[in-house]
Amino acid sequence: MSGGVAEISLLSLSLSFLPVLVVLYILFRWEADARGAFYAVSRMLLQLLLVGYFLGFIFQSNSLLVVAGVLTLMLMMAAWISLRTARASSRMLFFKALFSIFIGGGSVLVLVTQGVLDLNPWYAPNYIIPLAGMIFANSMTAISLVLERYEAEIARDVEEDEARVIAFKAGMIPVVNALLAVGLVSLPGMMTGQILSGIEPHIAARYQIMVMCMIFGSAGISTSLFLMRIPVFRH
Repeated sequence: MSGGVAEISLLSLSLSFLPVLVVLYILFRWEADARGAFYAVSRMLLQLLLVGYFLGFIFQSNSLLVVAGVLTLMLMMAAWISLRTARASSRMLFFKALFSIFIGGGSVLVLVTQGVLDLNPWYAPNYIIPLAGMIFANSMTAISLVLERYEAEIARDVEEDEARVIAFKAGMIPVVNALLAVGLVSLPGMMTGQILSGIEPHIAARYQIMVMCMIFGSAGISTSLFLMRIPVFRH
């Protein structure tokens, strides 16, 4: 045990890949893009192993410049990945996604870290980077969903205003479902992690409430900003 949390050896960790292998086999047999799934799993493994060591360096440095650089990189990657579903990506669309995540996610991040948590120092990397990751990733996913749905509605010759409303509702479905399920169907990652590390459940619940509010807020603000005057691609 380390810090109240069971330490996972590499050998034990390898067991978690058994269900992954089952799914990859199913995808292969069904000819359902097993190569893409394998690439995603491999990339996930490499990225998380690297970031585990990289975050240790960031936390120890406690440097504002390092934190700002990491947040900038996270923001740009989130904007780029959010356009993965776009039928016709462009530089202008990238900057629109970047602006939307920066304003929508960034404002929520500032509120949470400086208002709710009142961090000292205000850029404390062990708080601000994990929270920024959750916020930016959530905004990224929401933008991907609304973009895909918006383009699909435009392709069906739906009016732009109506397409925006339909896309916005579709993008918010996973977030709203998460709000409905939390505590009843699932114990989300932050709450589970804190409970496993020995934090009192009622304190962990407060942190999770904060997380759910910031996820809902960042998704809604980012996607609404993105949908304003979005380029129309009609076929």
